[in-house]
Order: sequence, then structure tokens, then C-alpha cells
Amino acid sequence: MRGYLVYTPAAFALLDESGKVLTFERLPEDPDSAAEELLAIEEGGVPLRLEALLKRAGELGVSELVVEDPDQAQRLSEVLKATVRVEPNNAVTRRFRERLTEYLTELRLDKATYSEQAHKVSIALTRRKVKKAAEKRDLFIAQAISALDDINKTLNLFASRVREWYGLHFPELDELLEEHEDYVKLVSRIGSRDRIRYEDLVKQGFNQDVAKKIIDSARASMGADLTDFDLNAIRLLSDVTLELFEIRRKLEKYVDEAMMEVAPNIRGLVGSLLGARLIALAGGLQKLATLPASTIQVLGAEKALFRALRTGGKPPKHGVIFQYPSIHRSPKWQRGKIARALAAKLAIAARIDAFTGEYKADELREQLEKRIQEIKTLYAKPPKRVAPPREARKEKKPGERRRR
Repeated sequence: MRGYLVYTPAAFALLDESGKVLTFERLPEDPDSAAEELLAIEEGGVPLRLEALLKRAGELGVSELVVEDPDQAQRLSEVLKATVRVEPNNAVTRRFRERLTEYLTELRLDKATYSEQAHKVSIALTRRKVKKAAEKRDLFIAQAISALDDINKTLNLFASRVREWYGLHFPELDELLEEHEDYVKLVSRIGSRDRIRYEDLVKQGFNQDVAKKIIDSARASMGADLTDFDLNAIRLLSDVTLELFEIRRKLEKYVDEAMMEVAPNIRGLVGSLLGARLIALAGGLQKLATLPASTIQVLGAEKALFRALRTGGKPPKHGVIFQYPSIHRSPKWQRGKIARALAAKLAIAARIDAFTGEYKADELREQLEKRIQEIKTLYAKPPKRVAPPREARKEKKPGERRRR
């Protein structure tokens, strides 16, 4: 005999081919408990009530069980020693959903009670799904990398302002210290150029040669004098900027450790920051794992891609993966091929991280480096440019003067 398994927010039921209820199992009246069992079924589990229902099905002579979800069929076949068949939207379950109010009496439920329980269970089930989605570590990584991008923008803005402001007092320092952090550190911890001492500069970690150049420039500076009142205002901004540099280091460490746990293969292939940025652009590790390599290749270049589709121009060869050293350090005619090879390996790494968890980054990186070397060997020279066809000149008619 064939049995059809159906679910409601209030009960599990088993129907025969004519649609008659063979047996059923009521869910708990507590909405949270009922939601837990329904969520367990969606995740491929078999709760105790469903297991009891399947045992009774065997006693009733059900030799073939029909379900709608192929993932669930595999799990149920292990519990029920019978054939499990997958028939999505079959006639029996479709009729059950269409005539649910008629079946409530057979499930020993009245319409008002069922409606109230269905409403409460639906809310409880939604809350659990939202909470589970929010607890995924890849979403935390995506927020962290977005915070890092915001901090970098703020740092560039604040550091540029400190350079311009302090440059009124010591303009020569701008050329001596290229790194923003070194410049801000000197302003924050030493201050006026008149107080700059060689020992203090060396103590702050500056190179000896650079420290001597700073001392010499400070003595001969043509900048304006700075009062303590003005210096305190500049230091307010420089102190905040220096603290932002420390926050950025801590966030980078957090992203690196989180990527080691969540996506070790992506981290091992392209590094933690670029890997986290790809996860953020895709909307999560699971979504990144479902993307084809061609889409991963242009993640971050969506505007250029849509513009090319709209205007018929050349599509972009790479998106954010341009940050990968082997791409941006290579000649232009090699970048597209290297980006394609990297995207293919990233697609594999993302699927391994999302579904199996094995560590194969070393093997993938070795294959990628081999392919990059092949590209550099085969395409060592730029391709020859083909001149566009020139328009055929119109024949000049007799007596026609040439236009200048």
C-alpha cells in the first residue's frame, strides 16, 4: 500500500491514495515546541512524533511512502524500512491542502483552534529561522569587512586634514613622512616642531636617518609658529586618527581569525581580507558557493558590467579580485586570463568551505600558481592590434572640389 506524508502546523498525517487519513500525530500545543519539530524536518531530521507515525505506517502495511522533498526522502528511507518515493505537488497532497478545512475533523481539530495554532507556530518558526540566519558567522565577517572599509575612508579623510592643518606649522614634514600613521603619531605624541628631539623620534620607532632629516628640517622650517591653544586642537583630531589605526589592526585580526574558522580554503587561497570582501559582496558564504566562476570573477564590478550590457561595450575582466597580487601586478593582456583562473579556484574553495569543510587550499593554490605560470609563458608578449577597417572613400565626381 502507498502512503502520502503531509504536514500542517498542528499535526503530521499519513494519507492513502484515495486521500483518506490512515493515521496522524498531533504536534504539541506549545508553539515553540511545534516550531522546533517543523524546523527539524526542514533541516532533514526526523523528530520523535514523525518517527512514531512512520512506525505505525509500517504496522498498517504501508510499503511505499510518498513525500515531496527529495532531501527528506533520503533521511526517511533510513528510518522507515520501505521504499520512499519523491512526487512534488502530487494529486493527494494537493487535494489535502485545498480541502484542509474538511480534514480538520479527521485530525480532531476545529477551525478556530487550528487557525490560532497555525498563526502562533508560523511566528515561532519565522523567529527561529531569522535567528539562525543572523547567527551565521559569515554575516559577521561581512559586517566586519564593511566596517574596515568605512574606517579606511575615515582614516584617509582625517589624516589628510591633519597633514594640511599641521602643515601650516611644519610644511617640510609632509615629504619626509609618507605614511599617514607615522605623521599622525609625531603630531599626537610630540607636537610642536620646537619640541622635536632626536631621542624622542627614535623612541617612537622612527628610522635614525629619517629622524635626522626631521630634526634638520624642523630647525630650518619656514612654517608659522604654533601656540599651545592651536596645537591642542590639532592633537584632538590626531589622537582620534591614531586610535582608528589601532581599531583597524584589531578588526583585521578579527577578520583573519573568523575567516580561519568559517572559510579556511578561501582564506588560504586569496587571504582573509579579500576573501571576506567576496563573501560580503555575494551576501554570505552559502550564496558565494552557489555562484558560477564567471559571476565571482566580476563581483564588485556590477556597474561596469551593466553599463557594458547596456551600451554594447567591452565587459569588465575582473571585479574586486583585482586586489589579488598576481592580477594587478601582471600586464593588462594577462589579467583577464589570470582572473578567470582565480575565479574558478575560488568557486571550488567556496563550495568546499560551505558544504564539506575540508582543507584543500594548499592544493588549490598550487594548481592556480601553475596555471598563472602557464599564462605568463604562453602570453608573454602583448597580442598584435588589428587596425579597424577604414571606410571606403567616396569617388570624387568630375568637377567636384575637395572640401577643406
